[in-house]
Amino acid sequence: MLPRLAYRILTTTDKRLLWKFAWNFGVKGMLSVERFKRRIKRGEYFPPFLYISIINSCNLRCQGCWVDVEAARDVIDLDAMNTLIHDAKKHGNSFFGILGGEPFMHPELLEIIAAHPDCYFQVFTNGQFITEKVAVELRRLGNVTPLVSIEGREIVSDGRRGKKNVFSKTMRGLENCLRNRILTGVATSVCQTNIDELLTESWLQELIDRGVHYVWYHTYRPVGPKMNSQLALRPDQLVRVRRFIVEMRAKMPIGMIDAYYDDRGQALCPMSTGVSHHINPRGDIEPCPIIQFATENIRDSRGIFTTMRDSAFLRDFRELSAKATRGCVVMERPDLVKDLVVKHGARDTTARGTAIAELEAMEPRLSQYLPGEEIPERHWMYRLAKRYWFNDFGAYRNANHDTQSKVDALKTNLDPAGLVANNAPNGHCGIKQIS
Repeated sequence: MLPRLAYRILTTTDKRLLWKFAWNFGVKGMLSVERFKRRIKRGEYFPPFLYISIINSCNLRCQGCWVDVEAARDVIDLDAMNTLIHDAKKHGNSFFGILGGEPFMHPELLEIIAAHPDCYFQVFTNGQFITEKVAVELRRLGNVTPLVSIEGREIVSDGRRGKKNVFSKTMRGLENCLRNRILTGVATSVCQTNIDELLTESWLQELIDRGVHYVWYHTYRPVGPKMNSQLALRPDQLVRVRRFIVEMRAKMPIGMIDAYYDDRGQALCPMSTGVSHHINPRGDIEPCPIIQFATENIRDSRGIFTTMRDSAFLRDFRELSAKATRGCVVMERPDLVKDLVVKHGARDTTARGTAIAELEAMEPRLSQYLPGEEIPERHWMYRLAKRYWFNDFGAYRNANHDTQSKVDALKTNLDPAGLVANNAPNGHCGIKQIS
C-alpha cells in the first residue's frame, strides 16, 4: 500500500506543493505536537492544531447543520486572522484547519493563506467555488490542501445538502484541484443515507482513479437547531466505519484520516485531549465546533495563546468530559455540557440564541466509545504516527469509565437506533449509570 500511495502522490502533485506539505505540516506539525506534550507536563494547554470557522455563510443547506448559515454574515477578517496566526506561530503552531460555512465565500481567504507561507492550511469546502482560476491560485500559493466534502452521489447528495445538482458541481471543483496538481482530499460525514454508498472499496477506488490523495471519514453528529436523529449511525455501524478504515488503510493506496481513535483502537475526543479547540466566525473560542458556548474571544487583549492556556472554561470541559467518557460528551452527556455552561456563565455563541434549548432537547446516545469493540491499527505507518503524534496524551489517565457497565448498557439499555433507553435502573438513563 505505502509504495503505491507514495508513487501516486509523487506523480500527481506539484513537487513544490509536496515540499510545502512535508515541511510546514509534516516536520513542523510533529514539532508542534512535541511542544504540546512538553506544555502538558507543565499543566499548560494550548492546542497544536487550531480549527477556525472564518465565515458562517454557505450556499448549501445541509441536513442537520449547526452553523447559522442563513443569519447575517459574520467573518473573521484578515487583520484578526493575522494576529491570531502570528500569536499561535510564536508557540510552535504551523497547521490551521479552515472551516465555515463555506470558506471560499470569505472575501479574504486567499489573502489569509498568502500572508503565512510558513504555515499549512486545510480548507474544508463543498468545492463549488473552486473554479479553474481559484485552483491556479491555490497551486501558486502552495501551502493549502482543499478537503472537498462529498455526502453522496447525485440523489443522496441533493437530499443531504438541500440543493440540486450538488454532486456534479462539487466534482467540478474537485477536478479543478486535481488537474492543477494540488494535494487534495475528500471528506464524508458518514450517516444512514450514505454509509452503503460511500463507505465502500469501490468508492475509494473511484476516488483513487480520479487522483484524490486522501479521504477523511467522520460520523454524523445530530446536533443543532434542525438535528436529524434518523441520520445518526447505530453502534454496530460505528464499529463498521472503524473496521473499514483500518482494513482499507492497510490495502488501498490512498491516505485515510480519522480523529476519534488511537493506535490501539481506543476511542478518544480531540477536545478532551486538548489537541484541538475551535474558533467560530465571531471569534469566540469554543471547546469544539458542536459545543457552541464560550467565555473568551480571540480579540481578548491577552492574545490567543494566553487566553486559551488560562481558560477555566476550556480546562473544565477537557477534564470533565475525559472523566465522563472516552467518546463524545455532547452525544453521551448533554446534561453535563449544560451544567458546565451554567457553571461558567458561558454565552450562547449562535446567532439563533437557542443552544441551551437544543442541548435540553437532545436524546443521549452512544458515540465512538464502545468498550470491547476496539480495532487496533493494522498498518505500521498509522500505528507509529498515532502512537507518537495522535493519541490521548494522558487525558484519560485518572478516569474510571466502568467498562463492564458500559458493555451491560450496550446489551440492555439501548433502543434499536442506539439511543440510551429510559428504562435503566433507578429511573436514570444508561449513560448516567456508566460514567
